[in-house]
Amino acid sequence: MKTDNRRKEAKAKAKTKGKRESFFNLGDGAMVDKAERKQLLLPGVHWTIYQPTIEMVVNELNIQDALKAVIRNKGAPGIDNMQVQELEAYLYKHWPEIKKSILDGSYSPKPVRQVEIPKPNGGGVRQLGIPTVLDRVIQQAIYQVILPIFDADFSDYSYGFRPFKSAIHAVLQAHEYLQEGCDWVVDIDLEKFFDRVNHDMLMARVARKVSDKTILLLIRKFLTTGAMINGVVAETNEGTPQGGPLSPLLSNILLDDFDKELEKRGLRFVRYADDCNIYVKSEKAGLRVMKSLVRYLTHRLKLKVNQQKSAVDHPWNRKFLGYTFTEEKQPNRIRIHQSKIKQLKDKIRTLHRKLRGSDLSKSIRRLIIPITRGWANYFRLTGLNSTFDGLDGWIRRKLRGILWRQWKKPQTRRKRLLSMGLSKKAANAYAYSSKGAWRMARTPGLHKAVTNRTLEKMGYIPMAKMV
Repeated sequence: MKTDNRRKEAKAKAKTKGKRESFFNLGDGAMVDKAERKQLLLPGVHWTIYQPTIEMVVNELNIQDALKAVIRNKGAPGIDNMQVQELEAYLYKHWPEIKKSILDGSYSPKPVRQVEIPKPNGGGVRQLGIPTVLDRVIQQAIYQVILPIFDADFSDYSYGFRPFKSAIHAVLQAHEYLQEGCDWVVDIDLEKFFDRVNHDMLMARVARKVSDKTILLLIRKFLTTGAMINGVVAETNEGTPQGGPLSPLLSNILLDDFDKELEKRGLRFVRYADDCNIYVKSEKAGLRVMKSLVRYLTHRLKLKVNQQKSAVDHPWNRKFLGYTFTEEKQPNRIRIHQSKIKQLKDKIRTLHRKLRGSDLSKSIRRLIIPITRGWANYFRLTGLNSTFDGLDGWIRRKLRGILWRQWKKPQTRRKRLLSMGLSKKAANAYAYSSKGAWRMARTPGLHKAVTNRTLEKMGYIPMAKMV
């Protein structure tokens, strides 16, 4: 009897858990909305057949998709300290009143938590505004509903934060312009773009295609909700805080006018968010284009161009999305910019202390491989194994140095070297050497003992193999 009771209790818990995991009662209408929205994101589908409404935003399936996206992206908590893991249980309990407040226009987002993120190579800091996890779900829900109506009309040469487009596509398009003989680039850098967006200009552009006033009001509230800085809420009269799901789409909506202007002038360009390159065939043409575009951005869109970082130059002297190009007319002129190689090495160096005091096999799989795999996948366009081979060699040297430090005492080092196949004479010579770990990692003896294959068995996958 006791066993039967335990089984009944387990079944009841499983049922309750299942209900909590899918806490919305999804109807056929919700499924149709999702299918329709996905269909509209396909290239070539026009947006006039689709009009977003606030009912679509709070649609059960749309909210569930938004919740999954926020949980999948993880991220830090906002000012209320609610973690992503707590979100589902919170919505299960409070969704009816949240939905009602969104529908009647009374929902008020909380101020974002402002943090400063250091830019690479000591280039100052970037302001990041982190909304609460609940606000992120609602922003994501709005994003999912209004994206199709805007994305269908965006320029083909806008690649940032869009379905079916990526930074890789942007670099390939730039490479195509070089192959056409465009050996000059107008590299425009917008100064603190996300902090300077004019709210009225942005909302006017959103209202061109979104007629539902409750959606417009909710977006405006997210823009003006304020930021918590050192315990004090500061007003936000301009800008779209980076850190929320809506921000990238809103930036594309504002800069779409700029894209249309470039297309109208017949210019070859590539834009990824606020990073825009225009390719021309002479320096004179580049200077003329730079002058007129700075005037357009300043007067029409009320944005500020960073004159120090913007330039008219050869593409091989500039960086674009982590890549650069070669001056020589080769079939594949795409190369990794040196600053990105330095960033990778710096990232591996920061792990040095963690790696030294751990089981190296586990740490390689847990800490190093996620970094190197992502890096190799992103920079695979270069097609140059020599770059990846060089970095693999540098990382292997780091790992050999860590092993040497972990062995600590000369007696331990001698014992390890002997077990790895070194002769007694060689093991004694290396074990009692006064050289540091970094120099020892390059010696023939340590290479013979800790071979490349040994490190691969420990979990290190060479980037050259990944590519």
